[in-house]
Amino acid sequence: MAIAKAERLMNLALCLLGTRRPLSKRELRESIEAYLEAGSDDSFSRMFERDKDDLRELGLVIETVENLDGEVGYLARRDSNRLPPITLDAEEAAALGLAAKVWQQARLAGAASGALQKLRAAGLPEDVDPYEAHGALEPRIPVHEAAFEPLMLACRDRRPVVFDYRKATAAHPETRNVEPWALECWRGHWYLAGWDRDRGAERVFRLSRITGKVRSRGAAFSAPVPDVVTVRETVASWAGEIADRSALIRLRSGSGYPLRAKATAVRELGDGWDELEIPYGHGLDAWLVEFGPDVMVLEPAELRADVVDRLRAVAKG
Repeated sequence: MAIAKAERLMNLALCLLGTRRPLSKRELRESIEAYLEAGSDDSFSRMFERDKDDLRELGLVIETVENLDGEVGYLARRDSNRLPPITLDAEEAAALGLAAKVWQQARLAGAASGALQKLRAAGLPEDVDPYEAHGALEPRIPVHEAAFEPLMLACRDRRPVVFDYRKATAAHPETRNVEPWALECWRGHWYLAGWDRDRGAERVFRLSRITGKVRSRGAAFSAPVPDVVTVRETVASWAGEIADRSALIRLRSGSGYPLRAKATAVRELGDGWDELEIPYGHGLDAWLVEFGPDVMVLEPAELRADVVDRLRAVAKG
């Protein structure tokens, strides 16, 4: 649903729920800015009827009655639109608290906090703190990237986007035209999965490598959205998490701690270097390049060649 329409429906619902008497179409038009900008009376009438039908499909009970002047009026009585009592167990409450944490540094942080307060008033278990889930450890999903919010909205509204993206092995960013599918957090970093229009293929982008603003495009999606988007599996594969082989590398002493954490064997060589055996999967070459001169690939030969090619590409850029 487009943001403008969602805001219009919300305003209409608030007007109908907040009135003590039926409101005519004329009064509703004067109360809602979007209706004032609708243009002709016919355009407004069609928009209002669609909005009224949409609210009813969403479950709002709207009554149609005549007011004192004989005009047709509309209202939504609160007793007819009251939600049933909300009951949440400890796991559900913790999940809601964690979801609210996603917005701790985003524009909707205040709304998320207010929603949790209302849920507590409506029956959130008293012994559960939604910000402290099960013990002394507090789960966090950081959202530091400015691209998160516009991409989240674009995924929800199915709107293509354009942004500048710098790959780990590139010196300069490139423009990407993407149909966004899903956002997912993996090991402290947010990733976007979607359809890259220019490359005609599915791609996954790390949000921290998006530079500048995310711009929206009005055109519809050109590729079907899959029922299941495997963001984590794709990133894990690219990061070498899914591997059935081993690579032998030389690593400068005191550096490359993420590589050391993955190593299945480590041997000190002296002269400031260590030899590591690490799992080898698709994308390991891109990861090794990030460590620059602190890493040297010994084997296999194809991995060494891929790393050299990437380093040369960066040097030319």
